[in-house]
Amino acid sequence: MAQRFFATGLGAPEGPVCLPDGSMYVTEMSPATLQVTRLFPGGERRVIKRTGGRPNGLAVDGDGNLWIAEAGLRAVLCIDVEGRELMRITHDGEQPFRLPNDLCFGRDGHLYLTDSGMAAEEFLDGQNFARDYRKLPWDGRVYEIDPARGEVLRILDRGILFANGIAFGPDDALYANASFTGEVYRYDVFGVANPRREVFGNVLQPFEGDDFRGPDGMCWGDDGRLYCTVYGQRNVTVLDRDGSVAERLPLEGENPTNCAFALSGKALLVTEVERGRVEQLDTPAGGLPLYYPKLGLRA
Repeated sequence: MAQRFFATGLGAPEGPVCLPDGSMYVTEMSPATLQVTRLFPGGERRVIKRTGGRPNGLAVDGDGNLWIAEAGLRAVLCIDVEGRELMRITHDGEQPFRLPNDLCFGRDGHLYLTDSGMAAEEFLDGQNFARDYRKLPWDGRVYEIDPARGEVLRILDRGILFANGIAFGPDDALYANASFTGEVYRYDVFGVANPRREVFGNVLQPFEGDDFRGPDGMCWGDDGRLYCTVYGQRNVTVLDRDGSVAERLPLEGENPTNCAFALSGKALLVTEVERGRVEQLDTPAGGLPLYYPKLGLRA
């Protein structure tokens, strides 16, 4: 499988979003950056906004506005292409967000968000996990949000052990993963009052030791397979339609955080924080089309 780099020298990149002109957005989570950046194929890059918190997942709506899961600010932000803030959502109606992680739009125009379940200062010691972090009272959640009104409509699930990646599949179901267990969950969300958590698959390889490994961002290919980055495992693990492991795509960097398909051709763009790069993998599939609802938000 051919492999090359779309960009290097980034500050802990995450949240890749590919654009029709071949450029892409990423977030940069390192303390020196904390920003949303646009990367161009020729090497040019432009900072869209320095959020100052810890920007993580990204999604783009039909008006070109960017939606940011801002883990450090404990908020979901919407900004326009010039970086002007259009909306900020900070709570679910009952309590503040803890660690907004990743997000995606559904065919209903709603925004779906994972919250990992604990504020960063409660489980991090500097840039590392605190001692016994797995024993902390995690309450990872999956939310459904009305982005036009900036309101959380439903808590679809809770009690997840570090909720992380999220994406809609070809069956119109919502998929989200749990970084501590390696499991990918499936939810029927349309026309269902109380969606039930179903285990779809698991992306972890057998390993020994205490180093953290777990699923992170993920996306679907038009081949009906789920492509999931696995932090600490040095690969993108591909799950087949039945949830079984179809293959593992090796990476140069140890810690991939997210992935997105290019909008033309067949290439998977993978953000990786150990070396601060976007790795590009040629794949036999393109991406499953995403949803881009027009919301009409203006500065």
